[in-house]
Amino acid sequence: MHSPMRTPLGRVRGLGAARSGTEHFFLQRVTGAANFLLMIAFICIVISLAGESYATARAAIGSPFVAIVLLLTLLSVTTHMRIGMQVIIEDYVTGEAMKVLCIVANTFFTVAIGLAGAFAVLKISLGG
Repeated sequence: MHSPMRTPLGRVRGLGAARSGTEHFFLQRVTGAANFLLMIAFICIVISLAGESYATARAAIGSPFVAIVLLLTLLSVTTHMRIGMQVIIEDYVTGEAMKVLCIVANTFFTVAIGLAGAFAVLKISLGG
């Protein structure tokens, strides 16, 4: 007879060993789909600016539509990256202290990358 690996409470809540697998799985898929659409727009923006002057590129990034697309892309890509790396850390890093340290470092890294990119886009788009 097959014995279940999860506790009855875990089955009711739908949580696996990491306690957040379903949420991460769903958010990873949502950000992946968003990345697909946003990267199409991002690539179109980059292609349209290829060969243009610095002033033209700066003016394009100053456009509200382009700035919003770039900010949404940064948010989606960094969120997707953080979740993906966290899953890898949870699966392959041994030792609870090292796992927690890696997850914290991963979160700080992705937040720093996201904020640096957002700062650059906002500085250009707001005329700074």
